[in-house]
Formats: sequence, C-alpha cells, structure tokens
Amino acid sequence: MTVEQDNAAGADLADRITAVVDAYIDLLTNGTAEQIADLYASDATVEDPIGTDVRNTREQLVEFYSVITNMDERTATLKWKKVAGDTAVFEFTLVTGTSGMRFEITPVDIMVFDEAGKVSSMRAVWQASDLVQL
Repeated sequence: MTVEQDNAAGADLADRITAVVDAYIDLLTNGTAEQIADLYASDATVEDPIGTDVRNTREQLVEFYSVITNMDERTATLKWKKVAGDTAVFEFTLVTGTSGMRFEITPVDIMVFDEAGKVSSMRAVWQASDLVQL
C-alpha cells in the first residue's frame, strides 16, 4: 500500500466513524434500541459508565439502550467530537423524561471502530453525580 492509499483508507474510515457518531446521536433521539445496536460489531463491548459490568452481547445492548429509547422524551445533542485513527471521542447531552420527571446527563464516550466502521468498543465517562434531575 502506498502512502496515498493508506491516507485515503484512513480518511475513508474517519468519514465512516464520523457518520456513525452522528447516527448514534440521532438514534438516541429518534431511533430504536435495535437500530442503535446495529451500529455495533457482533463482538462489541459496552462499558457505560466505566467501572460497571461490560455488556458484550446484542441482547444486552438492546436491553441497555431500551432504557433510553422507551422514555417518553429523549433528546441527544452532540457538543463536540474528535476522530483519530480507529477511535472517536465525543461529548453529548442527553435529556430524558418519563412519568413527569426529567433528567440530563453529559457523558464523554470513547468508541473504537473495526475496519468495517462498526463500533467494537464503547466506554462512557460519567459518574452518578453527573445525572441531574431537571
């Protein structure tokens, strides 16, 4: 592979990663748990937040994201993102609401991607005190 081919391949992966992060934010607002799980590789891991049990099956991912997608209200807003190599780091705000209660959290997610542009691991940086009742 030439330097130009290597740079083009890296740019292509960066474009795919950027598109997946944007889709992830959109799906947190508008999608289903299954659609979010589709962004992940079949052997992906999710540690959200860091320090909790790692989820590593599609069923666990769908169950995890169903907590968000089953809310009466949910809005995710991307604050910033950085992509380098096979990794994206981004901060977003998620506002959820159900049963007359509303919550806001602003995590920083670290996603590593495989060569197909699927998320192979996601680790979320936040702690319980970051979850604020509105």
